[in-house]
Amino acid sequence: MRIALFSDIHANFPALGSVLADIDKKRPDAVYCLGDLVGYNIWPNEVINEIRKRKIPTIAGNYDQGIGLMSNDCGCAYKTDTEKDMGKISISFTNSIVKDDERKYLRTLPTHIKVEFQLNEDKLNLLLVHGSPRRINEYLFEDRDEKSLLRIMEQADADIMCFGHTHKPYHRILNSHAENKNHYRHAINIGSVGKPKDNNPKGCYVLLAINENSSIENKETVRAEFIRFEYDVEKAAKAVEESPLPNEYAEMLRRGF
Repeated sequence: MRIALFSDIHANFPALGSVLADIDKKRPDAVYCLGDLVGYNIWPNEVINEIRKRKIPTIAGNYDQGIGLMSNDCGCAYKTDTEKDMGKISISFTNSIVKDDERKYLRTLPTHIKVEFQLNEDKLNLLLVHGSPRRINEYLFEDRDEKSLLRIMEQADADIMCFGHTHKPYHRILNSHAENKNHYRHAINIGSVGKPKDNNPKGCYVLLAINENSSIENKETVRAEFIRFEYDVEKAAKAVEESPLPNEYAEMLRRGF
């Protein structure tokens, strides 16, 4: 079974078009979006409506939640006063251009999706969240302490946990050794479609492969392929520069940070 997972489009319609075209070529068995459709670019309505048109199951990102509630807070963790000031401009601009029906759609999005597979005698739980099961805006970076990450997954009863929010992709395999047996759990950050932050301007999504003989005792039966795709970065960057948004966001797109 193959599942395509993507996240953090952030109103970057050219990037969304490219990722969907690539996913169509791969013909996966299922497609899910892990949120943050809006913010930081000029096409929030177009992104929302493309997701709706395709009926892609989608969860809410922290930015979606903020815009859905017409809040002036996106739940983002900005490190400097300059970043905070830029963020205020972004959420104000996004609130000013998102239409009523699209805003209503954002409010309907669930905070997580849990899928239980029974491909054989082993049950396998796939949990899709934006930040973490605990908070929509919690950052789970790759250097997260193993015990902490395991505890989060165990409490959520997740054998595979896929998430976004940090815009930095990785796959960690953890072993919780339940009842003297190996119990492998997969923590997968699927990266960002429209606002990468790992010094690579190409968009990123994941093709998750679950073997029909999958077992929690065999870590090789679940695989995550990180797919990088090209899109018209310059079109997205120039759109930022021709809008009220800070020009710094355009440079971030060009450099992937």
